[in-house]
Amino acid sequence: MTAQSLTARAVNLLSRREHSQVELRKKLRKAEFELEDINDVIEKLAEIDLQSDPRFAENYLYYRSQRGFGSQKIRFELNQRGVDKQTINAVFEQEDIDWFSLAVTTRNKRFGEKAPDDLKDRAKQQRFLQYRGFTHEQINESFNI
Repeated sequence: MTAQSLTARAVNLLSRREHSQVELRKKLRKAEFELEDINDVIEKLAEIDLQSDPRFAENYLYYRSQRGFGSQKIRFELNQRGVDKQTINAVFEQEDIDWFSLAVTTRNKRFGEKAPDDLKDRAKQQRFLQYRGFTHEQINESFNI
């Protein structure tokens, strides 16, 4: 396969949504392009700002937080997608998300605004929020409002 078709494939993938370099590399490897060629194309795309891990992380953070996921889960998922810790930290510092408020909104959306009736219901709601990636402080605070 040619370098031109590799570049076209990469640009096509990036035109649909942002990808981290690791994601892009995996998808292009599945298309059976050579790793050395893939690395060259990704480097060129990053140089001309068609591919950007910080931009990907920013979009991903916004998207997942709007879906009711907490900071811990989003950090983990970004790390799984190959975004380095410095970039993740920078993006989180840059964003102004009230995680406590998001935990309340997420809990209310799933279980309603009424407080849990007993310890079993409370534990169920806590597990749900913990799975969603909220901290213990955020979870506990979501019951106090």
